[in-house]
Amino acid sequence: MAKKSIKVRAKEKGGEVTVKCLMTHPMETGTRKDSKTGELIPAHYIQEVNCEVNGTNVMSAQWSGGISKNPYLSFKFKGAKGDVMSLAWVDNKGESEKADIKVG
Repeated sequence: MAKKSIKVRAKEKGGEVTVKCLMTHPMETGTRKDSKTGELIPAHYIQEVNCEVNGTNVMSAQWSGGISKNPYLSFKFKGAKGDVMSLAWVDNKGESEKADIKVG
């Protein structure tokens, strides 16, 4: 995957942090055919997404091929400005990406 495939923002308001994340990934199901060759396009999708804040897991998601290309993810947790957040994914081909940010 290309570098910087995760764009993420985390903003705190009233002790609650809202995370908005866009991940660049083809998310192929393995059931779609190539329009030129007629061959099946191999499955290639994110299987797991994890978010840690200051070393503690606050969110885990198990995905499959049913998620659209370049998935958007939004969630909330209790936190504070300056917390260090790490969001990472792993796909079915073993590729992975990770983004580290500070909560704003």
